[in-house]
Amino acid sequence: MMKPAKGGSCLCGAVQFEISGKFESFFLCHCKRCRKDTGSAYAANLFSSTATLNWISSLDSIRTYRIPGTRHEKSFCTQCGSAVPSVQSEGSMVVVPAGSMDSMIDIQPSAHICYASRAEWDGLCEEIPRVDELPG
Repeated sequence: MMKPAKGGSCLCGAVQFEISGKFESFFLCHCKRCRKDTGSAYAANLFSSTATLNWISSLDSIRTYRIPGTRHEKSFCTQCGSAVPSVQSEGSMVVVPAGSMDSMIDIQPSAHICYASRAEWDGLCEEIPRVDELPG
């Protein structure tokens, strides 16, 4: 029996998608390019070589930026800038930003990758206070 499709969207809702199939890996990448992509400590991406990506909304709101001579690319919504899935490596790998998923993710992170490239402040995050809501 096939699992139901998992869904996701961008922040403004212009881009909506479904993923049918299984994620094989969930990497937290600390490389400089991924930090620039996200503006954060790392990019959290799901990978599958067997899943199918089905766009529910128009592809007109999606752009992809590729760094020439590399495999690094980022697809995003042109209206709100949110990261959205892409199909990479000549169509053989579906890459889904974990934060774009609206459905539960049924895989735990597999590894921190490019960890030696992490931001100098990244390790300090575990020691700072945690607040459940926006500060006053």
